[in-house]
Amino acid sequence: MINRFKFSLVCALAWIAILSVQAQDKVLRLQESYALARQNHPLIKQHELIRKTAQFSVENAAKGHLPQVAILGQATYQSAVTEFRLPIAIPGVEFPSISKDQYKVYGEVNQTIYDGGAVRTQIALHKQNAVVESEKLEVELYKLNERINQIFFGILMLDEQLKQNALLKADIELGIKKIQAFIGNGTAFKSSGDALKAEWLKTLQRATELAANRKAFLGMLGLLVGQDLSESTILEKPATISLAGDISRPELRLFDYQRQCLDIQDQLLKVRNRPKLNFFFQGGYGRPALNILNNGFDLYYITGIRLSWSISGIYTLKNDRALIASNREAIQLQQAVFSYNTNLSLKQQNADLIKLQKLLESDNEIIALRESVKTTAAAQLENGVINTSDYLREVSAEDQARVNRILHEIQLLMSIYNVRTTLGQRIDQ
Repeated sequence: MINRFKFSLVCALAWIAILSVQAQDKVLRLQESYALARQNHPLIKQHELIRKTAQFSVENAAKGHLPQVAILGQATYQSAVTEFRLPIAIPGVEFPSISKDQYKVYGEVNQTIYDGGAVRTQIALHKQNAVVESEKLEVELYKLNERINQIFFGILMLDEQLKQNALLKADIELGIKKIQAFIGNGTAFKSSGDALKAEWLKTLQRATELAANRKAFLGMLGLLVGQDLSESTILEKPATISLAGDISRPELRLFDYQRQCLDIQDQLLKVRNRPKLNFFFQGGYGRPALNILNNGFDLYYITGIRLSWSISGIYTLKNDRALIASNREAIQLQQAVFSYNTNLSLKQQNADLIKLQKLLESDNEIIALRESVKTTAAAQLENGVINTSDYLREVSAEDQARVNRILHEIQLLMSIYNVRTTLGQRIDQ
């Protein structure tokens, strides 16, 4: 009996523990949102496609070191063939005549001995092209950070506004309690209490509106991060971070990788005009074979080393190099435009930071003054010195001052992280 009781108690405690864990609200951090949005985006799968494409291209290029096999055949008819004639006829001696129709089927194997670095350069070019394509993908994925900033800090602002709305509701409820006492004593009109109740209902409407907006923003954030975010999800307010360092965006790395790709293309131009040396073996069957005096079909083979040097690439070498130089200038121009626009954005963002910092400094002072006035107004309302309209005016003024501080505080925090995103630096740096 005792053992059964212990077992039941353990099960009950375990079940309570499970429920308590499930009841815990999910906490989502900004850095975690960046990572989840990146993992959830459909473009992330393209990284694997780029890797496989590069692997296949490199493997194909590397096969240039393998023996190259070709099978050929030809049938020809010649207008004239080699003939053997002597000045005088020799009895019993007759030279064979060669047929004008000739046939040949043969196979040839070529093994590269020296290709001037063509295969090696082609492999390097395929790898570098993959790096460029991968970095282009990183540029697109990095844009997610800006969208995460807008939605994440938008939810934080709604959270703060909901808290402030609850404080306003409490202040109005305090006024309602005081005015109801006067109405009960016959020292105040019922309309005074109705005015406060109307403002109280407005706070309920405002809370409903803010909660609906928060739910919509959470839905958008959930789609980006690939998770089902409930209304109980808590967004952790990120800490203020320093704003030091140079620009380190994926766009800058892309420009560098593109220039490296052009360097390899320039090297490929040099390789193309180098001599090539290879070993070859040719074997076949035809008429005539290697023995020209034999007009019948026969087997034959030839083997040796072949040197080839094509100089036709020299004709276009100057223009090819000019084209590469033009592409370099285009990349340099793109980088200059990117740096210009980025620095322009940073200048504007830094100006906003300074403005918001100054506004926050005055917000605290304004709130302190408004709170003092509201406290005095509450005492005056209780003593019948002022009416409900005067009290509501002061309550609303303090509420607006606090809303302004919330707005400026979240905007400042968002601006800080926008600057960090524009610089291209991680939060943990």
